[in-house]
Amino acid sequence: MNNLHIYNSLTKTKEKFVPIHEGAVGMYVCGPTVYSNVHLGNCRTFLSFDLVFRYLKHLGYKVRYVRNITDAGHLENDGESGEDPILKKARIEQLEPMEVVQKYTVDFHTVLSKFNALPPSIEPTATGHIIEQIEIIEKIIAEGFAYENNGSVYFDVLKFNESHQYGKLSGRNIEDMIANTRELSAQTDKKNLQDFALWKKAEPQHIMRWPSPWSVGFPGWHLECTAMSTKYLGDNFDIHGGGMDLKFPHHECEIAQAEACNDISPVNYWMHANMLTLNGRKMSKSTGNFILPNEMFTGENDILKKPFSPTVTKFFMYQAHYRSILDFSSEALEASEKGFNRLMDAYRMLNGLETSEKSSLDIESWKKACYDAMDDDFNSPILIAHLFEGVKFINALKEGKETITKEDLENLKTTMHNFLFEVMGLQDLSSENSGDSEKLSAAVELLIELRNQARANKDFATSDRIRDRLSDKGIQLKDGKEGTTFKL
Repeated sequence: MNNLHIYNSLTKTKEKFVPIHEGAVGMYVCGPTVYSNVHLGNCRTFLSFDLVFRYLKHLGYKVRYVRNITDAGHLENDGESGEDPILKKARIEQLEPMEVVQKYTVDFHTVLSKFNALPPSIEPTATGHIIEQIEIIEKIIAEGFAYENNGSVYFDVLKFNESHQYGKLSGRNIEDMIANTRELSAQTDKKNLQDFALWKKAEPQHIMRWPSPWSVGFPGWHLECTAMSTKYLGDNFDIHGGGMDLKFPHHECEIAQAEACNDISPVNYWMHANMLTLNGRKMSKSTGNFILPNEMFTGENDILKKPFSPTVTKFFMYQAHYRSILDFSSEALEASEKGFNRLMDAYRMLNGLETSEKSSLDIESWKKACYDAMDDDFNSPILIAHLFEGVKFINALKEGKETITKEDLENLKTTMHNFLFEVMGLQDLSSENSGDSEKLSAAVELLIELRNQARANKDFATSDRIRDRLSDKGIQLKDGKEGTTFKL
């Protein structure tokens, strides 16, 4: 069906993709913990796998895409200790925990919809699969790889490592983990400091709790994904994706749980999307170094010079490979916006091109290069580079420098359409809107420059008049340390 190769994080090599069942793909991606608005760094991961989902479908596969919602059990400190962030938010906002879950699940869906991301085939929740999680714990205990202590159940990492390899995904060995682990008071119920929770006994103040054979409590974070992925995709499935930061301990623990329970490696291809950085640092809610998508779309932030549409933001992300770190800046986004507008302008020109009896362009080779890029571990930046080659073809045809047959023109048009809209899921902002937006931005930048000159000359009347007249038209100026920015 294809020549698709995927970089497998488990083997650290690119491998030819061979699905377990011909013509069908099972893919699981770790979804959000819904206690706050989804930030742009999170979105990059989900948009990376939207690209994977779309391309697999484009190749003709029947894809079952499962992406969970973590609405219980994810504690701070990698899910092992500290407070449940959902309960913490519920207390702060004086809401029921499930009100918090609903509020931020809706936000998550709304934001991804703005990015034109396809919904998954199944979106299970952790709270909807408590029974399945209890059943897996019972099986792991029966296999001798877990133990109960004081109402909590822990996975016995050292016991598991005697017959299996814990750490093979992240490349860590157990001896180093033991040497680097510090004693923590919250871990006193564990036999070994490396062990992780499968079930936690609920403290009196813990609102979200369920009965189990061991205590009234709640499941461990790592267990949720094992239960939901295997329930809907089977004990062994094709692709498991997530952010790079989940490789250890979350995905490492998923492998251990599944192998302990089913004695089979759960996933054939592990995929990890890299970080989106801001000012050279990881974008993270916990450090405050992040920007929310809606702040970016409206321009209500102190980081960017102007607003950027969801589709331009998505295009910016796809100009870097999903496995590479991408640094976020206003200048890079502006360059992406110009490139995006060039692509859309060229695509719109396709309908007005004249055809000839002969083609001077090799459209078939160009089309193959586009597919080769995506077949090489979903290499979207190389794909985009080839699409810009297509722009050159279109401009040359428009200027009469090249010729094309009707059949080749249709091939060019279909290929451009498929990769722009079907595979990358971009949205045409329309000729008038995208062109006028760029022109309006240039005009406002000129007025800001004139206003700055007036202020430097102490001509505050002119300065105020420019600001007020722009405000009357709905264009807000904001003066800051980095200069003056505007919001349309």
